Amino acid sequence: MKFNFITLFPNLIKPYFSDSILGRAVDSKFIEIDFINPRDFTADKHLKVDEYMIGGGAGLLMQAQPIMDALNSLEKTRTIYLTPVGKKFTQNDAKRLSKIDNITFICGRYEGIDERVIESSVNEVFCIGDFVLTGGELGALCMCDAISRNLKGVLGNSSSLDVESFEENLLEAPSFTKPNVYNGMSVVSAFLKGNHAKIHVLKNNMALCKTRFFRPDLYQKLKSPKNIRKKDEKQIYRGI
Repeated sequence: MKFNFITLFPNLIKPYFSDSILGRAVDSKFIEIDFINPRDFTADKHLKVDEYMIGGGAGLLMQAQPIMDALNSLEKTRTIYLTPVGKKFTQNDAKRLSKIDNITFICGRYEGIDERVIESSVNEVFCIGDFVLTGGELGALCMCDAISRNLKGVLGNSSSLDVESFEENLLEAPSFTKPNVYNGMSVVSAFLKGNHAKIHVLKNNMALCKTRFFRPDLYQKLKSPKNIRKKDEKQIYRGI
């Protein structure tokens, strides 16, 4: 799978793909990363890519021409732009987009990009949260990471995807490592007894509790709350 980043600052993104899971994914050719700088396509002799907004307003806006020409230099791709008006990016979006072979992120700067680029050439718009960043690089990188880890081979153990937070609108159950007791705090005793069937049920119930307490909005979206057995439901409300 190939990811393209249209950005004025590729060095903000490149280091993330030099280490850890995504670094190995690049080395193993599960993913390919490319950077396209709009300055390489500007028609301005001074390599200018921004301009004051028509109608006034504080700040500068990235011009349409450099971005459009940068997009036109690419092969068939799905173009994504992060903007406050976009839908909230979710794990389901990450899984869906992981099935696409070529994705391009337009990383806005200053006050964003000329609206005509979005209207004519962007396939999807997303928002990663109700806050403002100085540029689109971090948001695009977040999305790229979330999408990449759903690709076959990127994670060392693909089964770990099955128990992560936001699968089926559930948060992941609490997890622990050795030692069994640390600073007077003990691991849940049932985890130490080796009954994996009971541990599985317990973790599922703990995930339900955690979701209900921390993210009641997700808890309400559970696909089949009626499928929760009455016995489990009582355990949930007792807090396990």
